[in-house]
Amino acid sequence: MALAGPYSKEALTRLTTFAAAAAMAFALVPEGAFAVEGAVAQSVSQDPSAPGVQTTQASGSPLADTPVMLEPIEVSGSWLGSGLQNSVKTFAGARTVVDKQQIEDSGATSIGDVLRRVPGVQSTDNSGTAGSAISLNIGVRGLTGRYSPRSTVLLDGIPLAVAPYGQPQLSFAPISLGNIESIDVVRSGGAVRYGPQNVGGIINFQTRSIPNEPGLTADASVRENIYTQGGGSNTTYNTFLGTQLSNGLGFALLYSGETGRDWRDGSDERVNDLQLKYRYELTPTSEIYGKFSYYDVKSRTPGGLTVAQYNADPFQNTRPTDYWQGEREAFDIGYVNTISDDKEFEIRTFYNSSNRTSALINTAQTQLQYQPRYYTTLGVEPRYTQRFALGPTVNDVTVGYRFIRERGDDNSYNEVIATGRDTPNQRFDNATNASAAYIDDRIAFGKFRLTPGVRFEHIESTRLNEALNQTYSTTNNKPLPSINLSYLWNSSLTLFTDYSTSFGPVQNIQLNSQSATNPLQPELARTFEVGARWTGRQLHAEITAFNLRFDNQILQVPGIVPATFQNIGATHHQGIETAIDYAFKDGPLKGLDAYANFTYTKAIQESGATAGLDVPFYSRFTDTLGAKYAIDAWTFDVSTTHQTSQYSDTANTVAESPDGSNGRVPGFRVWNMQADWKIPGWKGCDLTTGINNIGDTRYYTRNVDGNAGRMVGAPRMVYVQAHLTY
Repeated sequence: MALAGPYSKEALTRLTTFAAAAAMAFALVPEGAFAVEGAVAQSVSQDPSAPGVQTTQASGSPLADTPVMLEPIEVSGSWLGSGLQNSVKTFAGARTVVDKQQIEDSGATSIGDVLRRVPGVQSTDNSGTAGSAISLNIGVRGLTGRYSPRSTVLLDGIPLAVAPYGQPQLSFAPISLGNIESIDVVRSGGAVRYGPQNVGGIINFQTRSIPNEPGLTADASVRENIYTQGGGSNTTYNTFLGTQLSNGLGFALLYSGETGRDWRDGSDERVNDLQLKYRYELTPTSEIYGKFSYYDVKSRTPGGLTVAQYNADPFQNTRPTDYWQGEREAFDIGYVNTISDDKEFEIRTFYNSSNRTSALINTAQTQLQYQPRYYTTLGVEPRYTQRFALGPTVNDVTVGYRFIRERGDDNSYNEVIATGRDTPNQRFDNATNASAAYIDDRIAFGKFRLTPGVRFEHIESTRLNEALNQTYSTTNNKPLPSINLSYLWNSSLTLFTDYSTSFGPVQNIQLNSQSATNPLQPELARTFEVGARWTGRQLHAEITAFNLRFDNQILQVPGIVPATFQNIGATHHQGIETAIDYAFKDGPLKGLDAYANFTYTKAIQESGATAGLDVPFYSRFTDTLGAKYAIDAWTFDVSTTHQTSQYSDTANTVAESPDGSNGRVPGFRVWNMQADWKIPGWKGCDLTTGINNIGDTRYYTRNVDGNAGRMVGAPRMVYVQAHLTY
């Protein structure tokens, strides 16, 4: 028998019913109703007279004659810390923020759909959960995207992975698109403070903000997605309630849910994402803040198809028994005190308890394998920022410390289909204690911003094989220096360059390979980039060239059972990322916003027999083109995304195997369109309809798990959404 899942049908029904009832209630909002929603600030003006910019002068210092323009020191609510919370345009590295309006305009149904539009980022669904809500598969600059293991992924500045050191893979990603206010993608330049694994950048999902004004802010939306092939449809629900009380307490309740199925037969899904955020002003300079959250998901995953099966019906399901499910309960609390204009202290603590289970049938369909896993993670991070003048410079020095404690167990057993009996459970107990201390100094000298810094990681990990009573352990120490430099050419143009080091610790499943002759060391990567960013009132543009060397990757040795890992992988990644957005403010094209981005990535293997070949599951060229046009109460958006072909193995095999598990994956382009109508007299209320994959382009990727084969991409989808605000 299978282990019982973490679901309570009654609880799920109540949550879904609540969302539907809230949406219907808001439909009765009277004419003239309004909403107050928190805005996502994306840039800080470099004009010394502009709000939010300080001209700092120290008595007796040359600064009295040469003012230094600085962003404010405030870090409250800023996941990147001192001086960076509003400075995307002056940030010394490749960085893109996608706000809520852009997410809604895209018509995206998933986080992967949104991130495909960010330069240098690809969504690579080559896992058994491809197309489902259970996992996140994001690759940056040619790094593997399967479960996003090479990026530090955060939710409101807190690690999203169930075990950031022991299992950074997001085979279970507890966040839904409906509760996200913005997605901040730092492809390089943030390595000192955030880790452990950030060679693939830092991705922060910011949930919707607590209102700053009194009175109730509330909205709800319901969206129906209908696939014109495969017979699938699903419904998503989103609800937001928030207020700021006069006694200093502010709170917000967020809910996002989904029911129905995707485009594959038997791909039923159920998602519930509930969050309660709070903040309380203790004094005029200090506050506490945080949130409680609950997330659960169950996805039935049809798996890969052979070539013959795909040609007969690409939407069929040959594995109706397979599913993934997961549950996470979490809380975090923070305290921040802006002690003075030049001092600030902040401390954050977080805890989560997670479990996830998969059920996958073997190729012969004689056994169903279950892999339940359980995790608890506790973290604490204090940091202090001090600003001071030193000669002709102004310095923002931040020191911080982060401790993370991970505990968990991996289990695996099989159910024999013929008898219904279970094989003995194989269990591994995992434990990691990790400490990270960091310091950086953001030095302002005229128009220059120089930020040297270093993070030191100390990691102790153990893994116990209960059946054999064998313990594997490792201790790793690693200093990680970096340096960023930007030049504020004028109020619109920023030039930047940076050099950073990143590493990935030895993970739980890899510890079994530890021995005297195979002492696994953390993965190490070095990244250099140079770029420019123009941020004006109408024109936004950026270009970045990067060079990344990943010299110490831990890879599984082929053909050895049980799985054995060694430090044998080395890859070299180079490329160009560009983006441009122009908004027409006057003339016959007033209301038109045209945008485009283009990325070229050359990611090459440098180790073993496949040296000189492309890394698998990454396209050399990707691009996005689009235009948004607003007139009166209407807004129209047309866009297209494209990627070139890619290989599915390290040998770059072109010919496809009959089972569909190997061979070149063809490139594809899809077109989307959307129309939004703001209901007259109902401020903040609108109706949206759209079509994704207008031409019903048939494309696929490959799954390389035990259920390998072709995985068809989303066919044409028609959707309609009602958004109501109070």
